[in-house]
Amino acid sequence: MLFKFRSIQHRVTTGFAALILALGLSASGLVSTVSAEEIDWGKVGDPVNLVVGYQPYYTEAWSGVVMKSMKLYEKYLPKGSTVKFEIGLQGGIIVNAMLAGKQHIGYMGDMPAIVATTKDRVADIRIVATAGLGYDQCNNMLVRSDAPEFANAGEAIQWMNGKVVAVPKGACTDRFALAVFEKENIKPASYLNQNIEVITSGFRAGKLDAAAIWEPTASRLVEEGLARKVASGASVDENDGGFIDMRGDLIDQRPDVVKAWLNAELDAQLFMADPKNTMAIVKMAEEQTTGFESKVLWKAMVGTTPVLQGGTPVRNELAFAITPKAQALIDKATIFLHSIKTIKVDTLRDNAIEKSFTEDILKERGLSAPVGKMWAQPDSAYGM
Repeated sequence: MLFKFRSIQHRVTTGFAALILALGLSASGLVSTVSAEEIDWGKVGDPVNLVVGYQPYYTEAWSGVVMKSMKLYEKYLPKGSTVKFEIGLQGGIIVNAMLAGKQHIGYMGDMPAIVATTKDRVADIRIVATAGLGYDQCNNMLVRSDAPEFANAGEAIQWMNGKVVAVPKGACTDRFALAVFEKENIKPASYLNQNIEVITSGFRAGKLDAAAIWEPTASRLVEEGLARKVASGASVDENDGGFIDMRGDLIDQRPDVVKAWLNAELDAQLFMADPKNTMAIVKMAEEQTTGFESKVLWKAMVGTTPVLQGGTPVRNELAFAITPKAQALIDKATIFLHSIKTIKVDTLRDNAIEKSFTEDILKERGLSAPVGKMWAQPDSAYGM
């Protein structure tokens, strides 16, 4: 089946085209040269109009998919509030929309979530919650289908030396691939900046040797026989994370709205943690994506992968709060991103991470983080 992405990409990118040109983006899609004015959010209790950037094409942040479908925020936001969801094919697009004040809440991978907080000269953006933690939601290494059979993940990674490798630069997979190649002293012949549609086309045309890509695209490429999964973050002890960022003016002026949204987010993650809801989540994701079959979405979320190919028993840890594990990932990734000159700091500013909202909500509701885990399931569990 051909990847039916063109209509989606047109809808997503058309709205951002002028913005992207105005912001003067770098190749990574994460550098803005235009400052956004602070937004007036009104008084506590006033209705608000929120625009949320989310990624239905990124499984680790599917709590945003659940939020959109179930409208869980309606229970908590001030009456009269409105919420508009806008798709970003990768986190860098959402970051730039937030920097420009076009979006106010963003669901994204670890690299864009961190980089966004370092652009405070443009706009104040902060990490407020964890959407998910894992080892193979963002961090997946694929090779072309006719690549040699490898004894293990390490051998497969070594094979990538001198090969043509693609990643969506500025995304969580970029950080993962660069970290792995530095750790293993791998030097690809080409390290291409390609989005998930171009990577798909590259594998189909035989122009790529390997790619680092997130779920559910990784599972779709494997299911269609266009590529093979040979390693994940579990193979090299590199975990990944999905985070929720918010604009600082929203946080400072409307703590009631932040708390309302995060209460709804907690409801979404608790819903995801219940295995009885697995197929309902798959249906929601199917309705909000194009070109993905139900079985592929299920495999991306809870399918089982052999350990030698980077499989792990827990597909997604629903941390909700900035847990010690989430904080350790942020700290490690920040140091690495500084070392490769992606950001100018090796430690984030003091208010870059807002932990108090999720911690207070968990305390009020008698819960602790993580609030649940999504475990890998055998193929026989599909449809149950």
